[in-house]
Amino acid sequence: MSELATLARPYASAVFKRAKETAATVTWSENLAFMSAIMASEEMAVVVSNPKVNKDRLAELVLDICREHIAKEGGNFLKLLLQNNRLTLLPHITKLFEELKAEDEGYVDVEVLTAFAFTKEAQQKFTATLEKTLSKKVHMNVTLDKSLIGGVLVRAGDRVIDGSIRGQLQYLQKALQ
Repeated sequence: MSELATLARPYASAVFKRAKETAATVTWSENLAFMSAIMASEEMAVVVSNPKVNKDRLAELVLDICREHIAKEGGNFLKLLLQNNRLTLLPHITKLFEELKAEDEGYVDVEVLTAFAFTKEAQQKFTATLEKTLSKKVHMNVTLDKSLIGGVLVRAGDRVIDGSIRGQLQYLQKALQ
């Protein structure tokens, strides 16, 4: 995973720099999401990984699929990835691009796992607390996970805050061993 992120980082950085230069971060975000969705399909993965498929024919196929959904620069980026045999990096490039965009815009995407659903008021208070803790605006994605028993598990980039009962029990188990 880290090797793929290392390979994807220069592409994501270059795309983000270009998106900022042209004030097109939203367009690039949409283009990358669409291209990643295409590459995530099993049918496309089989075609891309087949060494018998001609690179020019593959480029033609991918561009035909994406033509009406991506900007011209997005098409050029696809061609570059094809030439460098890096098409499979698209999901990683997209993820890194979104992280750069979030950092630039001053927010962080946060994944919150909770054992029980938040009330509207509790979610607002929790969001405010996270924003204060992380010193950034928070875009929260909440998922229910009964295996936590109680509490929450928060993932914000590389940072993990485990306030779950399950996490506390695991910590206690390690301390007792």
